[in-house]
Amino acid sequence: MKIVSVVGARPQFVKLAPIDQAMRAAGVDHVIVHTGQHYDPMLSDVFFEDLGISAPDVHLGVGSGTHGVQTGAMLGALDGVFDEHRPDWVLVYGDTNSTIAAALSAVKMHLRVAHLEAGLRSFNRRMPEEHNRVLTDHAADLLLAPTQVAVDHLIDEGLAERTVLVGDVMTDVLYTVRDEVAGRPSPLVAELGLTPGEHYVATIHRAENTDEPDRLAEVAAGLGGLDRPVVLLAHPRVVARAAAHGIPLTQGSLIAHAPLAYPELIASALHSAGVVTDSGGLQKEAFLLRVPCTTVRTETEWVETVDLGWNVLAGTAAEIAAGVTRPQPSPTDAAPYGDGHAAERVVEVLTAS
Repeated sequence: MKIVSVVGARPQFVKLAPIDQAMRAAGVDHVIVHTGQHYDPMLSDVFFEDLGISAPDVHLGVGSGTHGVQTGAMLGALDGVFDEHRPDWVLVYGDTNSTIAAALSAVKMHLRVAHLEAGLRSFNRRMPEEHNRVLTDHAADLLLAPTQVAVDHLIDEGLAERTVLVGDVMTDVLYTVRDEVAGRPSPLVAELGLTPGEHYVATIHRAENTDEPDRLAEVAAGLGGLDRPVVLLAHPRVVARAAAHGIPLTQGSLIAHAPLAYPELIASALHSAGVVTDSGGLQKEAFLLRVPCTTVRTETEWVETVDLGWNVLAGTAAEIAAGVTRPQPSPTDAAPYGDGHAAERVVEVLTAS
């Protein structure tokens, strides 16, 4: 059996790691296509190296651009890739432009599409990711859901017959990496002279927090006003946007830092007092590490993290401050994201279909 995986952004590389390992173990002919949506080495190459992922078989190199330009470039390139390989399945991941481009190209070529991480919903139609995930779910032939909440969303949309609950593959990776770095010091502590447990780790990258100068300035000032040092792992696009508008990303308590390789990110989160982010992946990773998280958004797809008290939503500087200084959440042994063997179930479902 031949399966083509299409990935292009940091969260997709993390999800790809256990899938690639499970594919190899099952003897599947696994072709990896990297669209180049994330092209900075710290957001791309190091994930393949650090997580032991097979090198991409195809690299499209589309780079940055508006949503339409980037998605269109991927569509134009993927048609030829799929025509060459004619896979049994095209596996798409998450909710990026790479996801929707691969799904559209494949279905128009009458190739079967499986969507990993199907059924997540923010119900915020201003988010490009929400359109990507909804359209992909309704185009795909097989919906691989990470949680029961996601399954319920798909049932509500009339997609029950295509839906399989497999668990969350990012949990597979997180558990493995957590165990590997458990005894390792935080690289940020050593480099920046911080005290373990007395600083926050932050990532901010979503359009609603970075595209408008006033909003980016508000978020930066809010982070800079916190009670402990805040290390902002700044995406190159955010750095460029802040520089263009004269917004300092190092101010007050805020310290700008380049993105980290995934194992270093997990080690840094483990040694922090809490995480501040607008990333879907890092919200969940913080919960799995039992590190308090404050999410700079008005909603989250990972509602379980909020329901269990380990994540709070914040918009204003005051809300961010209240979130990070809240009392320690109650301990929980809840496991809404699975047992760490989701990738094996994904491969079992695909190879049996």
